[in-house]
Amino acid sequence: MIRKGRPVSHAGSDADGPRDDDSFDPFESFDAHDQATGRAPSPQRGSASADTGDTAGSSAETTYTRSRRTPGETCPDDGRARKSQGLTRSLKGRALGYLSRREYSRAELSRKLTPFVEENDSLETLLDSLESEGWLSDSRFAESLVHRRASRLGANRIVGELKRHAVGQTLIEEASAQLRETELTRARAVWLKKYGQLPETQAERAKQGRFLAARGFSGATIGKILKGIEDDWAGD
Repeated sequence: MIRKGRPVSHAGSDADGPRDDDSFDPFESFDAHDQATGRAPSPQRGSASADTGDTAGSSAETTYTRSRRTPGETCPDDGRARKSQGLTRSLKGRALGYLSRREYSRAELSRKLTPFVEENDSLETLLDSLESEGWLSDSRFAESLVHRRASRLGANRIVGELKRHAVGQTLIEEASAQLRETELTRARAVWLKKYGQLPETQAERAKQGRFLAARGFSGATIGKILKGIEDDWAGD
């Protein structure tokens, strides 16, 4: 005879007392719950009417409740599932994940991917493929970096960063020429935001000069700003 299970109330409680929540856990096991409570797996539902005399679909059908795992307990299949998910993530999938968030130089992306290269992977072939497909571009990276840094940093700092990313001498020279054209205007904007007044003492002059130099502005540009040469700003 089929043993009737205790129906689960809509209030979210079971035989063990009130449930903390009703959130669905995909790793909960019905069979594990039955074994833990000493109940054998139920027979086929079609035999219910033969053993109880009830009609098919009667209320004698067994009701199952979900088992609950203690915090930190690992389901037997949990580790295998996560391992399988990690193995299926290709090196290209990881690269596209990085590139979907921002632009990368080829050298920078290579450094990011190197720890994940497997025996059968060819990193250089992958990078060539990403460039040919338009996902990876040193030119776009250089343009993006200049756009993000130009309002706060001088040409020296930005060019130095481009060199560290190994974007190529041609791109570095183009970016440098572009930045030099606007260097004084950009330096003046940074100086006005920080100080706004010409130094009155030698100590103050040195302090303002160090600030602008740390931002990557050239000595010639700093000298013009601290001397208050208005002729250079006439077109601003």
